[in-house]
Amino acid sequence: MTEAQQSPQGSANKVVVPQESSTLSTSTGKTTIADTVVSKIAGIATREVSGVHAVGGGTSRAVGALRERIPGARVNHSQGVAVEVGERQAAIDIDIVADYGVAIAELAAGIRRNVIAAVERMTGLQVTEVNIDVHDVFLNDGEDDGAEDIPARVQ
Repeated sequence: MTEAQQSPQGSANKVVVPQESSTLSTSTGKTTIADTVVSKIAGIATREVSGVHAVGGGTSRAVGALRERIPGARVNHSQGVAVEVGERQAAIDIDIVADYGVAIAELAAGIRRNVIAAVERMTGLQVTEVNIDVHDVFLNDGEDDGAEDIPARVQ
């Protein structure tokens, strides 16, 4: 049905309204997208934005750091991202650590723009909201830079 139609009795009170069409549900089948797919896309899109030092809160970043030390382990792209996925829509919550000196409001707007564009383009889902929680600000005080210059104690 492309238009609203009246009921067969001619009553003007009953109107059949067509349902919204979705690219995920067609006459030839239905596509279901898992939460992990959306969270990975959102995590990668978040990391692409300049000014994001890390994704995730304190605990998830600590677990991620341990995971990265395991030989053969993969990076968890969905770390710090929580999603709710419906049939046509998705809501996304992201925890980040920002670089010092970055305007946080502009950073959040950039993350939202990038995440919404990536998720909607790749999945066809409408993103209803992207909530961003800034847990910390990273200060590069040079402690990490000279770690390789210290000679080993044992030869």
